[in-house]
Amino acid sequence: MQSKIKNWLDSGAPFVWLNAGAVSVSVVMVVGLIALIAVRGLGHFWPSDIAVFDYAFAPDSESSQLMGEFIDEETVLRARAGNPAYAGATIKRHLLKTGNRDISGLDFSWILDAGIKHKTYPDDAMVVERREWGNFYGFLNSVQLDGHNLQNNATLWATLEQAITQNNAVFDEIRYIEKNLIGGINYKMEKLRLKERELVLKEENTPVNLQALIAQREALQLAYNSHTATLETLYATLNSASLTATTADGQAVSIALSKVIRVYRPNAMSLPDKVLFYFEKFWEFLTDDPREANTEGGIFPAIFGTVLMVIIMAVIVTPFGVIAAVYLREYATQNLITRLIRIAVNNLAGVPSVVYGVFGLGFFVYFLGGSIDQLFFPESLPAPKFGTPGLLWASLTLAILTVPVVIVATEEGLSRVPRAIREGSLALGATKAETLWRTVLPMTTPAMITGLILAVARAAGEVAPLMLVGVVKLAPSLGVDGNAPFLHLDRKFMHLGFHIYDVGFQSPNVEAAQPLVYATALLLVVLIIILNLTAIRIRNSLREKYRAAEQT
Repeated sequence: MQSKIKNWLDSGAPFVWLNAGAVSVSVVMVVGLIALIAVRGLGHFWPSDIAVFDYAFAPDSESSQLMGEFIDEETVLRARAGNPAYAGATIKRHLLKTGNRDISGLDFSWILDAGIKHKTYPDDAMVVERREWGNFYGFLNSVQLDGHNLQNNATLWATLEQAITQNNAVFDEIRYIEKNLIGGINYKMEKLRLKERELVLKEENTPVNLQALIAQREALQLAYNSHTATLETLYATLNSASLTATTADGQAVSIALSKVIRVYRPNAMSLPDKVLFYFEKFWEFLTDDPREANTEGGIFPAIFGTVLMVIIMAVIVTPFGVIAAVYLREYATQNLITRLIRIAVNNLAGVPSVVYGVFGLGFFVYFLGGSIDQLFFPESLPAPKFGTPGLLWASLTLAILTVPVVIVATEEGLSRVPRAIREGSLALGATKAETLWRTVLPMTTPAMITGLILAVARAAGEVAPLMLVGVVKLAPSLGVDGNAPFLHLDRKFMHLGFHIYDVGFQSPNVEAAQPLVYATALLLVVLIIILNLTAIRIRNSLREKYRAAEQT
């Protein structure tokens, strides 16, 4: 028996099963984590039914009518529930989204299951999604349009939806004028101011030079006045309509349609209507700007900032990482110094990322950025242009953080190129540089791309260094726009990882922010998974290509 066990152990079968079990557990854990994030995050966009019910805070107290969405439920100890009036060691309670924050001061409240009475789901229960103060829950009474009060009309709901659609179109036009047209004029005005200050510093502020600036400023002022006049007309149109609704407890509330994004009746919606609504909300989440302290709206600026920063970082890190690896493997003498360099590169990969952030802040922002301002942008001082955290410094900081990954991956790829290929190329008359450029590096491309994508995947998930070198809670402008030079490396930006941290831990409305944390985390995880799968696919494809070339 002992010999059989010994033979079984010597065969290595236990270790095979152990490795298989470890891999299986890891896969289950990863899939379970992604499934949890997906359920918690993607469920936020589904239009939940609205319940109306009587609720008694204690068995002998008078009941009051409540209205809202049931978000979550749990069973807790009676002492933890904060209401010992109901009997039982444990109590089931529900998290109710009541909305109407401007009236009650809260969006959410925990209610006990034992206190709920006469729960119904009326078809006319209405949700008003607002630009401020969150959702409103109530019943529609009337609509005020062009000085007319419309109520008790069979087409009242259709009239309200049409009016909101028109108002949203006007709001989009206003936002375009303010952000793009007037924003562009303000940008050019600031450029003229800096140009005038530059002339003063260079003592070239002659009447001829100043006259040209004055003419440009007057032309911009005329365009600005024209846009502001258009805005006044649009705002007058936008603020001329409103709706009147009643809350569950009978309180009448008037809401300006300029503050309304959409209205809907989830209890009366069919399944296809809810599916269409779901994808509309999800698309808004991907393409719209955030609002309500990032707890409502979309995350497009964070997606754009993350992708733009990663692209700039990739452009910076690739040549430096590849050149360093080529030098260490192909040209450097293999001695103590090169061994120390490799040890240093490997150690850099283990340095905490926040240390890179401190280095980026001290060297890139304060030293290098401050020097650039002094040399090339003295007219902008004392307000810094590059001497403050921004997109360029964040990309450079992450490039330094991820360059060891590219170096190690590229050097390993170079070491796998057979020596016979190099010797054959040299024997045919190619120089060492030609052999490297036309033969060795193309065969190393799979390893180089793998290192690059792994670096990109790591950079996409980093948060700590970015908090020091450029990321912000809300960026007023994107890093790319229609104003020359179009790519603004000095601007601050939003990032998906920091957005998760900010919404999850800095939000004043935790319950409202929680679903968005899961949804944003899922988006970030999916982005990183796609990048890694892309790396594997490209690596395998190129590996097969050059393997076939070798066989030929």
